[in-house]
Amino acid sequence: MQSRRLILVLDGQGGGMGVQLIKMLAPQLPQDCDLLAIGTNVMATSAMLKAGAPHGATGENAVVYNAARADLILGPIGMILANGILGEVSPAMAAAVSAAAAEKILIPSSHCGVQIAGTQDCPLETYLQSAVTLALRELQA
Repeated sequence: MQSRRLILVLDGQGGGMGVQLIKMLAPQLPQDCDLLAIGTNVMATSAMLKAGAPHGATGENAVVYNAARADLILGPIGMILANGILGEVSPAMAAAVSAAAAEKILIPSSHCGVQIAGTQDCPLETYLQSAVTLALRELQA
């Protein structure tokens, strides 16, 4: 019997990036994947659940516990930065996501106080579509 793969979509604040990722990714996921939306706060988790995520969890422990179990993690780059996303990402959350064995697909965001050399200044939609393409390619490997 083939085991299920756990796909995490992480977000904070209002969950807008996570909402868009879920809307774009969920309909295309392979059948052996379980999608879990994890917000740094209740508003983010709620928004991602309303967008179609079948399961959701909130807060530091949810991030730490599930990052260790994940096969693929998608979210803003602020999720690997202690105090990222305007302070919503605790050092424990950032360490858990960074240390996770899962492949990580991180989306640049001007709200995280980090600029990534070599990236183009693109609309968020372009970054999100690229992230979904990378995720689907990773799941086919």
